[in-house]
Amino acid sequence: MRASDKRVRCSWAEANSLLSAYHDREWGRPVTDSRALWETLVLETFQAGLSWNTVLQKRESFRRVFYGFDPHRVACLTPADQERLMQDASIIRSRSKIAATVANAKAWLAMQDAGEDFSDFAWSMVRSAQAHERGTGLEPHSPLSHTVAKALKSRGFRFVGPTTAQAWMQAVGMLNGHETTCFCYGGVSAIP
Repeated sequence: MRASDKRVRCSWAEANSLLSAYHDREWGRPVTDSRALWETLVLETFQAGLSWNTVLQKRESFRRVFYGFDPHRVACLTPADQERLMQDASIIRSRSKIAATVANAKAWLAMQDAGEDFSDFAWSMVRSAQAHERGTGLEPHSPLSHTVAKALKSRGFRFVGPTTAQAWMQAVGMLNGHETTCFCYGGVSAIP
């Protein structure tokens, strides 16, 4: 807890003001917009193996290079475009994660073209999960995150294992990942 702020947060959010602000204003709040859900999933794939603080510091750069996370434009990125992104020090330069982002934009669009809304798809799995299947939300993965990762992969998504799915579901409010002592714990996990 910071001296200027008496609220108790999740321990990860106490490291700096950027994390605290993200935690207090965004993290764990239910997101139902399909494109915003996809943006967060992309950012969570870039986080794999790194700290969320690193991703958050580069989020605006990711928004710039991925055209505001417009799946239509990202799906059109060529191998040459992807190579150009590998030279951009303002983002996390991972060839496999950049390629996965392009593939995931195509998967998102394929779902849309088939009449399957990404938000409806994601939230339906959470709504249908039994409470004991969802776990506490604090685990690095759960039965639900395995189900979600498998469903995403079946639709062509890449780089979305159970740990990434769990972190994504926590970030967009599908699972309450707040520590029980956090001031947000009781108030942000309502399923739309």
